[in-house]
This record gives sequence, structure tokens and C-alpha cells, in this order.
Amino acid sequence: MDPRVLIHVAEEGGFWAEVPAQSGCVSEGDTWDEVLANVREAVEGWLLVEADKHQPLPAKEVVHTEPRRS
Repeated sequence: MDPRVLIHVAEEGGFWAEVPAQSGCVSEGDTWDEVLANVREAVEGWLLVEADKHQPLPAKEVVHTEPRRS
């Protein structure tokens, strides 16, 4: 499984995140820390839904990133 989380700057301010390997798994937040916390929660919820559908779960991998500073 591809463990990437893509975080984007939202046009209206704040950030939004998507997990390409988990269809429909997206979140948003006003700050970097908030979007990270929210996307973690979204991933957990996505995994619970997939487990309820008896789908095989991806291997656990953790990736930490920092925002790019310009």
C-alpha cells in the first residue's frame, strides 16, 4: 500500500489532505497540525469502514513530514 498523504494549501485558507491509496479519504484543517490530526482521524475511520466490509487492510506504515518552508 502507498502510505502517502498529500497535503495542499486550500484556496480559501488552511489546508486540505488526501490519501490517494484510500479512495474518498480526505480531510481539512485551518492549520498544519489540525489537518494532520484530522487526516489521521479520517484514515482511522476509513480503515474501520473497510474492516466492516471485510476488505483486507493495508500494512501499518507511519510517515512523518514537515511543511515546506520557502
